[in-house]
Parts: sequence; structure tokens; C-alpha cells
Amino acid sequence: MNEENKNAISRRGFVGKATAAAAGFMIIPRFVLGGKRTDGSRYLAPSDMISLGFIGTGKQGRGLTNSFLSTGEARIVALSEVYKDKAQLTLDRIKTHYEKNTEAGSYSDIPVYNDFRELLARKDVDAVVIALPDHWHAAAAVRAAEAGKDIYCEKPLALTVREGRAMVDAARKHKRVFQTGSMQRSWPEFRQTAELIRNGYIGDIKHIKVNVGPPPVPYTLPAEPIPAGLDWTAWLGPNAPVNFNSELAPPITKDVFPNWRLYKEFGGGMVTDWGAHMFDIVQWSLDMDDSGPVEVIAPDGKEHPFLTYRYDNGITMTHEKWDWNNAIHFIGTEGDLKVQRKKLETTPASLKDKVIGETEKHVYKSENHYKDFLDAMRNRSKPICDVEIGHRTATVCNIGNIAYQLKRPLQWNPKKESFKNDSEANALLGRSMNDTWGIKI
Repeated sequence: MNEENKNAISRRGFVGKATAAAAGFMIIPRFVLGGKRTDGSRYLAPSDMISLGFIGTGKQGRGLTNSFLSTGEARIVALSEVYKDKAQLTLDRIKTHYEKNTEAGSYSDIPVYNDFRELLARKDVDAVVIALPDHWHAAAAVRAAEAGKDIYCEKPLALTVREGRAMVDAARKHKRVFQTGSMQRSWPEFRQTAELIRNGYIGDIKHIKVNVGPPPVPYTLPAEPIPAGLDWTAWLGPNAPVNFNSELAPPITKDVFPNWRLYKEFGGGMVTDWGAHMFDIVQWSLDMDDSGPVEVIAPDGKEHPFLTYRYDNGITMTHEKWDWNNAIHFIGTEGDLKVQRKKLETTPASLKDKVIGETEKHVYKSENHYKDFLDAMRNRSKPICDVEIGHRTATVCNIGNIAYQLKRPLQWNPKKESFKNDSEANALLGRSMNDTWGIKI
């Protein structure tokens, strides 16, 4: 056994014991009793459970608590949330999970921190799950890496290209396992898509249509009273002050995804929100996880009616509305492929269920995005959607939004991560952040 593995095992044992003591969980060691889960797998020993801290507990964060707890391999020991009602809703959901799954142990009170730096200071937190609005991602993830935490961060990874690169650099510098929440990579229809494309089953790819909705707009919503229990300054974090509107942070009486994602100060519109899913599958299928397009052309009403990307190999891709919403249409020389969540259609039709042979090209296989992250933590390996991958996909989305804003063609260098001879476009690769929460980008 090499020294790295010895250290990993030693750390797991220590952290597991420290976590059980600090968080007050009484975990029943079912493996001692020979207990098994319904799928036949054995229950994990308490020392093998991974302790998570959640940063952001809105609608997406609450859903992720279920996703991680359902693996049977993680416990949640701390939360950070600036909207008290949402924190309480999440605590209630976690408590319900333990009441329904008594074999997982007993529920104990979980602390809620307004300032996530207090959560990062806890020695019993192995990893953090970041489910904050996009304008917060880099500021939180860089600090988490510096604190020695592994990271699961929601997509789109970063609000700007330079923030994304800062996240990659921090993860590499501090040797952190970092999973991007692009969970479609762990779904069978998208894995089948990537392997069909990579193995040439529809011939050479000529063109790709991606339908994901519009780019962002400036924030102009009217001011509303800040609700009790919401620290609005903390919600804004690294951003300049703006007035509160409930579209950005809806009350818990509205079980909806918030609309901060529509405004360029906080998100990238649907180009990044759904694009981080669908452009991601294009990048994966084209084997471009460490690169990207070399040109992005804004719609001109003439030769280019849609936002158009061009890769160095000549493949073009348009951001274009077609028959399926939030979907991709690959067009090849010998057929085509359409994919959407839970739906895959191919021409020829037989390709849909084609079994890819052992000697053919295969992509990384994950059947559970959350378990894949936990496995990568234990193995100290890269998960299926490593931070570099998430950054490259977010970059495709972000340079598209820059082209929309400037309304002209842009030449992109994916190695240097800059536009060629275009200072105006390059100025939009980053943004200003305040002194309190800003990071170096």
C-alpha cells in the first residue's frame, strides 16, 4: 500500500470519528450485524461516512440534501444560509430523512451559519456542497479549497471565465476533489449520446443545434421590502448593492426556482442555466473537455441568423430554437441524433439502443453523480465532471453571452482563454467584486 493510500485511510478513520462526536450522530454500525441495503450492498461503517457542509439551502440545495443522503454514504453536519426560512425548511427535510431511514442513524441538531467561513473552519467537514446563486460560486469555492475542503459546486460553474479559471487553480493548488453539478453526465441517454458520437455512428459531425433559451438581461426589477430573516447584504456577497426583489429570492411559500439566473449581475440567463447542461454534453461528445470553440459569431440577421460557434475541426454549433426544448440535435454525414432528458432519438433508429463494444471508445461511466463524487473523494481521483470540465463548459456559455452583448464575431483562443486582438471583449471575461468577498481573478 502506498503512502498516499495509507494517509487517505488514516484520515477517513480520524475524520469519521471526529465527525460522529462533534455532530452528535449516533450511527448504527449495521455492517457489524451483517445488515444490507435493499440493493444488496452492505451499510458503510461509521468511519467511512463522509461529512458534508451545505452552503446555500434554497430549492436546489434542498434537493441536493436528498441526493447525497440517499447514497447512504454521507451525513450532513452543518449548513450555511442567509435566509432563515430556507434553512429551517432544509433542516426539516433532513430530519424527515432520518425519521424515514432509521438505519442511517439518528438525527441531531445541525448548526446553521450566516457566514459560511464559520462552516469552513469546522474540522469535521470533509466537503462542501455549494448551491448558491452563480455570482457567489467562485468566492465560495476558492475559499473552500483554501480551507482544505473537497467541493461539489452547482452548475453553471462560474459567472465569468476568469472566475472559473480561479476555481480550477485553487482546486489544483490545494489538491481538492471538485465535482461540478452537471449531473446529466451520470445519466444513460447522455452517456449513450457521447459514445455514439465519439465512435462515429452518425458519421462526421457537420452541425449541432442547441436549444436552451435566451441570454441574460440587466437587472431592473423594482424594489420590494426585504423579508424578515433574510440578510440581503450577505445574499449579494461580492456584488454591488441593488434593491431587493422577491424574484431573486422567493419566499418558501413559492416552491419555484428563483429568477436571479435571468439577470446578468447574478447569472447568465438560460444560455448558462440550461446551456451548462446541454453545451456540456456537446463538449463531452466532441471530446473537448479541455478545450472549446475557436470562434463565436453573434446573430447578424443575414449569414448567421443564430449565435454560431465554430470549432477548430470545422464543426459548427448554433444556439437555436428547434422542435425540442432544452435539447441537442447532432447532424452527421450518415445520420443524426436528438437528445433531451429521458429522450433519445437516432437516425438510423437502431442506434438508440446500440451496445458499444468493449474495444470501442468509451467515456467515463457514472450512474450516480453524487456517489461518484464521494468515491472520488475516497480515491483522491477526478470525478466525472471535474472542475476543469465545468469551467470549460461554462466558458462556452459565457463567451456566447459576450458575443450577444457586443453583437459581433469574436475569435477565441481556448488555450490562452482570451479573445484575439479584442480588448473590449477581453474586459468582459471578468468583473468587479467588492473588497469584502472578492477574490483574485
